[in-house]
Amino acid sequence: MLETTEKSAHPLVLPRRRWLPTGRNLLTLGLFTVWGPGLVVMLADTDAGSLITAAQSGAQWGYHMVLPQLVLMPILYVVQEITVRLGVVTGKGHATLIREQFGRGWALVSAGTLFLSVIGALLTEFAGIAGVGVLFGISPWVTVPVSTALLLGLALTGSYKRVERVGIAVGLGEVAFFVAMVLSHPQPADIVSGMLSLPLGNSSYLLLLAANLGAVIMPWMIFYQQGAVIDKHLSERVIKKARHDTAFGAILTQLIMIAVVVSIAATVGAHGNAAPLRSVGEIAGALTPYLGPVGGKVLFGLGMLGAALVASIVSSVAGAWGLAEVFGWKHSLNQRPSRATAKFYATYALAHVLGAILVLASVDIIGLAVDVEIMNALLLPIVLGFLLLLEAKALPPQWRMRGARKYITWTLCTLTIAFGLYFIPYALGVVH
Repeated sequence: MLETTEKSAHPLVLPRRRWLPTGRNLLTLGLFTVWGPGLVVMLADTDAGSLITAAQSGAQWGYHMVLPQLVLMPILYVVQEITVRLGVVTGKGHATLIREQFGRGWALVSAGTLFLSVIGALLTEFAGIAGVGVLFGISPWVTVPVSTALLLGLALTGSYKRVERVGIAVGLGEVAFFVAMVLSHPQPADIVSGMLSLPLGNSSYLLLLAANLGAVIMPWMIFYQQGAVIDKHLSERVIKKARHDTAFGAILTQLIMIAVVVSIAATVGAHGNAAPLRSVGEIAGALTPYLGPVGGKVLFGLGMLGAALVASIVSSVAGAWGLAEVFGWKHSLNQRPSRATAKFYATYALAHVLGAILVLASVDIIGLAVDVEIMNALLLPIVLGFLLLLEAKALPPQWRMRGARKYITWTLCTLTIAFGLYFIPYALGVVH
């Protein structure tokens, strides 16, 4: 294990004895001491925009979009697992490593695009929160300011553990989608048939497939998990358990996406109603005739609210961490606001306030969501490229990928980049 002095400005490695997973405390260690960063970042990955994309997939293409969600599981895992090793072994955040390895200019490019994607994500999340409020007759002028104040207050408590636990708690509201899936009574034979016959020759299907890809790998996920394992004080001895945390989160988040696809496919899609479902109200309204007011309104409202809240927490923290690392600001959720951490917390607060103001100003949320997905696709070469290069350069040899694992990871990331870039002209309307 690296000594504290070898981990730059982050003296965050606890004594070895605290991390010995023996005897009766094994389960407690795995669930509460190590697990968290991977689970919370994956719950945030299934955010409001992703859920709307999944709903649209089920409405237009039924069960044909189930298999791609399964394929995305290993891609999610291999990308986020690298961040675990980078954070734990080096004790440095993503932007810090980019600055040290490639210079401040590239770090600024990386952090700048990160912050833009965070603002875009927050707009989507606040729009989702506002949509849930409207479902129950509550004005956005109440739900958006209240949620903004709660999110700001959470970060100001000076405890990473508290932020993580609240994030997981609200994010688990997404399990409501599993209940909705059961209530939709999907036919297993139809699901299998849809999975085995993919319309890959249809450009509309491929474009929506690319949108699902853009909704899975987001820049702020990488920044968040790498910073989270540092703030959580994880050491090299628990990397295996941190990988389990990440793997479980990757499986759970994609199963949630599948639950949404199946719920819509078995109801709206099965009855030939392929009209666009681009908001919380439209999704709930389309489901209500089949699932009733509880299934269509309460379950989807609860799931969407949990998804939007946890994504708001994760994306904004990631953006503040990234900029703080580039400019050398002191940053940690384990420290209350002070003169030393003022810039970090001000950045976190600014992201929320900007997102809230723009949503209340009634910006074109649907058009914005498309723009954010296009931007995420454009960022894939930069984000994944830096991640792979850092894995090869910043880690000691014993912690780098080798053999088949290395080639599989590079292949998956390369295909992801190529697929995302290929469909940018379609998304922009340049190619039809």
